Amino acid sequence: MNSLIDLANTIFKPLIDLGAAPLMTVILAIITFIFTKKLSKSLEGGLKLGIALTGIGAIIGILTTAFSQAMTDFVERTGLSLSITDVGWAPLATITWGSPYTLYFLAVMVIVNIVLLFINRTNTLDVDIFNIWHLSIVGLFAIYCGANLFVATLLVIFIGVMKIINSDLMKPTFNDLLNVPSSNPMTSTHMNYMMNPFL
Repeated sequence: MNSLIDLANTIFKPLIDLGAAPLMTVILAIITFIFTKKLSKSLEGGLKLGIALTGIGAIIGILTTAFSQAMTDFVERTGLSLSITDVGWAPLATITWGSPYTLYFLAVMVIVNIVLLFINRTNTLDVDIFNIWHLSIVGLFAIYCGANLFVATLLVIFIGVMKIINSDLMKPTFNDLLNVPSSNPMTSTHMNYMMNPFL
Protein backbone atom coordinates (compact mmCIF):
# COMPACT_ATOMS: atom_id res chain seq x y z
CA MET A 1 0.00 0.00 0.00
CA ASN A 2 2.91 2.35 0.72
CA SER A 3 4.14 1.93 -2.85
CA LEU A 4 0.72 3.10 -4.14
CA ILE A 5 0.84 6.13 -1.86
CA ASP A 6 4.38 6.94 -3.02
CA LEU A 7 3.34 6.59 -6.68
CA ALA A 8 0.36 8.93 -6.16
CA ASN A 9 2.64 11.47 -4.45
CA THR A 10 5.18 11.26 -7.30
CA ILE A 11 2.51 11.88 -9.95
CA PHE A 12 0.40 14.55 -8.27
CA LYS A 13 2.77 16.48 -5.94
CA PRO A 14 4.39 18.61 -8.68
CA LEU A 15 0.92 19.57 -9.91
CA ILE A 16 -0.39 20.39 -6.44
CA ASP A 17 2.69 22.49 -5.69
CA LEU A 18 1.57 24.93 -8.40
CA GLY A 19 -1.26 26.10 -6.14
CA ALA A 20 -5.02 26.04 -6.71
CA ALA A 21 -5.39 28.96 -9.13
CA PRO A 22 -2.57 28.08 -11.58
CA LEU A 23 -3.40 24.38 -11.42
CA MET A 24 -7.10 24.86 -12.20
CA THR A 25 -6.18 27.36 -14.95
CA VAL A 26 -4.02 24.74 -16.68
CA ILE A 27 -6.50 21.89 -16.15
CA LEU A 28 -9.51 23.84 -17.45
CA ALA A 29 -7.56 25.14 -20.47
CA ILE A 30 -6.41 21.62 -21.40
CA ILE A 31 -9.83 20.01 -20.94
CA THR A 32 -11.69 22.67 -22.93
CA PHE A 33 -9.07 22.43 -25.70
CA ILE A 34 -9.54 18.63 -25.79
CA PHE A 35 -13.28 19.23 -26.20
CA THR A 36 -12.56 21.09 -29.48
CA LYS A 37 -12.65 24.66 -28.25
CA LYS A 38 -10.23 27.16 -29.80
CA LEU A 39 -6.93 27.51 -27.96
CA SER A 40 -7.65 31.21 -27.33
CA LYS A 41 -11.06 30.41 -25.78
CA SER A 42 -9.55 27.59 -23.72
CA LEU A 43 -6.86 29.90 -22.33
CA GLU A 44 -9.45 32.62 -21.69
CA GLY A 45 -11.66 30.24 -19.70
CA GLY A 46 -8.68 28.94 -17.72
CA LEU A 47 -7.47 32.46 -16.92
CA LYS A 48 -10.95 33.55 -15.81
CA LEU A 49 -11.13 30.60 -13.42
CA GLY A 50 -7.64 31.36 -12.08
CA ILE A 51 -8.57 35.01 -11.53
CA ALA A 52 -11.81 34.00 -9.78
CA LEU A 53 -10.00 31.59 -7.43
CA THR A 54 -7.38 34.23 -6.64
CA GLY A 55 -10.13 36.79 -5.92
CA ILE A 56 -12.01 34.40 -3.64
CA GLY A 57 -8.80 33.71 -1.70
CA ALA A 58 -8.08 37.43 -1.37
CA ILE A 59 -11.60 38.23 -0.13
CA ILE A 60 -11.50 35.41 2.43
CA GLY A 61 -8.13 36.71 3.65
CA ILE A 62 -9.48 40.27 3.96
CA LEU A 63 -12.61 39.14 5.81
CA THR A 64 -10.63 36.94 8.17
CA THR A 65 -8.32 39.84 9.02
CA ALA A 66 -11.15 42.37 9.28
CA PHE A 67 -13.25 40.33 11.70
CA SER A 68 -10.52 38.90 13.95
CA GLN A 69 -10.30 42.01 16.16
CA ALA A 70 -14.10 42.29 16.37
CA MET A 71 -14.33 38.68 17.53
CA THR A 72 -11.62 39.27 20.13
CA ASP A 73 -13.49 42.33 21.42
CA PHE A 74 -16.76 40.37 21.47
CA VAL A 75 -15.23 37.63 23.64
CA GLU A 76 -13.67 40.20 26.02
CA ARG A 77 -16.87 42.22 26.46
CA THR A 78 -19.25 39.32 26.86
CA GLY A 79 -16.98 37.29 29.12
CA LEU A 80 -17.57 34.17 27.02
CA SER A 81 -14.93 31.51 27.32
CA LEU A 82 -15.45 29.11 24.44
CA SER A 83 -13.28 26.03 24.17
CA ILE A 84 -14.07 25.13 20.53
CA THR A 85 -13.26 27.23 17.49
CA ASP A 86 -14.71 26.72 14.03
CA VAL A 87 -11.65 27.38 11.92
CA GLY A 88 -13.52 27.15 8.61
CA TRP A 89 -12.58 25.23 5.49
CA ALA A 90 -9.24 26.84 4.63
CA PRO A 91 -7.19 25.47 7.57
CA LEU A 92 -8.92 22.09 7.26
CA ALA A 93 -8.04 21.93 3.57
CA THR A 94 -4.44 22.87 4.34
CA ILE A 95 -4.17 20.22 7.03
CA THR A 96 -5.74 17.59 4.77
CA TRP A 97 -3.47 18.43 1.85
CA GLY A 98 -0.53 18.01 4.23
CA SER A 99 -1.25 14.28 4.46
CA PRO A 100 0.36 11.90 1.95
CA TYR A 101 -2.89 9.93 1.95
CA THR A 102 -4.69 12.80 0.20
CA LEU A 103 -2.75 12.29 -3.01
CA TYR A 104 -3.39 8.56 -2.72
CA PHE A 105 -7.14 9.18 -2.38
CA LEU A 106 -6.90 11.54 -5.37
CA ALA A 107 -5.27 8.83 -7.50
CA VAL A 108 -7.91 6.32 -6.44
CA MET A 109 -10.77 8.69 -7.31
CA VAL A 110 -9.27 9.60 -10.69
CA ILE A 111 -9.21 5.88 -11.53
CA VAL A 112 -12.76 5.37 -10.18
CA ASN A 113 -14.06 8.33 -12.22
CA ILE A 114 -12.43 7.00 -15.41
CA VAL A 115 -13.90 3.54 -14.79
CA LEU A 116 -17.38 5.02 -14.21
CA LEU A 117 -17.08 6.97 -17.47
CA PHE A 118 -15.83 3.89 -19.33
CA ILE A 119 -18.74 1.71 -18.18
CA ASN A 120 -21.27 4.53 -18.83
CA ARG A 121 -22.34 4.93 -15.18
CA THR A 122 -21.74 8.69 -15.22
CA ASN A 123 -21.46 11.62 -17.60
CA THR A 124 -19.30 13.59 -15.17
CA LEU A 125 -15.56 14.05 -15.42
CA ASP A 126 -14.53 15.50 -12.04
CA VAL A 127 -11.73 17.98 -12.77
CA ASP A 128 -11.86 19.88 -9.47
CA ILE A 129 -9.00 17.93 -7.91
CA PHE A 130 -8.51 20.50 -5.16
CA ASN A 131 -11.80 19.45 -3.57
CA ILE A 132 -10.58 15.88 -3.12
CA TRP A 133 -9.76 17.14 0.36
CA HIS A 134 -13.48 16.78 1.21
CA LEU A 135 -13.25 13.05 0.64
CA SER A 136 -9.76 12.77 2.05
CA ILE A 137 -10.66 14.32 5.40
CA VAL A 138 -13.40 11.70 5.79
CA GLY A 139 -10.88 8.94 5.02
CA LEU A 140 -8.29 10.46 7.36
CA PHE A 141 -10.85 10.75 10.14
CA ALA A 142 -11.79 7.09 9.62
CA ILE A 143 -8.09 6.15 9.94
CA TYR A 144 -7.79 8.34 13.04
CA CYS A 145 -10.78 6.49 14.54
CA GLY A 146 -9.10 3.13 13.98
CA ALA A 147 -10.04 2.03 10.44
CA ASN A 148 -7.28 0.56 8.32
CA LEU A 149 -6.34 2.11 4.97
CA PHE A 150 -8.40 -0.43 3.00
CA VAL A 151 -11.62 0.41 4.86
CA ALA A 152 -10.88 4.15 4.63
CA THR A 153 -10.33 3.77 0.88
CA LEU A 154 -13.67 1.95 0.48
CA LEU A 155 -15.37 4.79 2.40
CA VAL A 156 -13.74 7.42 0.18
CA ILE A 157 -14.74 5.50 -2.96
CA PHE A 158 -18.33 5.13 -1.74
CA ILE A 159 -18.72 8.84 -1.00
CA GLY A 160 -16.83 9.76 -4.18
CA VAL A 161 -19.14 7.65 -6.36
CA MET A 162 -22.16 9.19 -4.62
CA LYS A 163 -20.97 12.73 -5.33
CA ILE A 164 -20.17 11.93 -8.97
CA ILE A 165 -23.62 10.41 -9.51
CA ASN A 166 -25.14 13.38 -7.70
CA SER A 167 -23.42 15.73 -10.13
CA ASP A 168 -25.28 13.96 -12.97
CA LEU A 169 -28.54 14.47 -11.08
CA MET A 170 -27.75 18.15 -10.48
CA LYS A 171 -26.89 18.90 -14.13
CA PRO A 172 -30.41 20.00 -15.17
CA THR A 173 -30.59 22.27 -12.11
CA PHE A 174 -27.31 23.96 -13.03
CA ASN A 175 -28.49 24.37 -16.63
CA ASP A 176 -31.64 26.06 -15.32
CA LEU A 177 -29.78 28.29 -12.83
CA LEU A 178 -27.22 29.38 -15.42
CA ASN A 179 -29.83 29.65 -18.20
CA VAL A 180 -27.71 27.57 -20.56
CA PRO A 181 -28.56 24.75 -23.00
CA SER A 182 -28.12 21.11 -22.03
CA SER A 183 -24.96 20.97 -24.16
CA ASN A 184 -23.23 23.12 -21.52
CA PRO A 185 -20.63 20.87 -19.83
CA MET A 186 -20.76 22.54 -16.37
CA THR A 187 -21.97 20.76 -13.27
CA SER A 188 -20.66 20.43 -9.72
CA THR A 189 -19.32 17.49 -7.74
CA HIS A 190 -19.15 19.52 -4.55
CA MET A 191 -20.23 17.44 -1.55
CA ASN A 192 -22.51 20.22 -0.30
CA TYR A 193 -24.90 19.40 -3.14
CA MET A 194 -25.26 15.74 -2.17
CA MET A 195 -28.34 16.50 -0.07
CA ASN A 196 -30.23 18.16 -2.93
CA PRO A 197 -31.72 15.07 -4.61
CA PHE A 198 -33.17 14.03 -1.23
CA LEU A 199 -34.60 17.50 -0.63
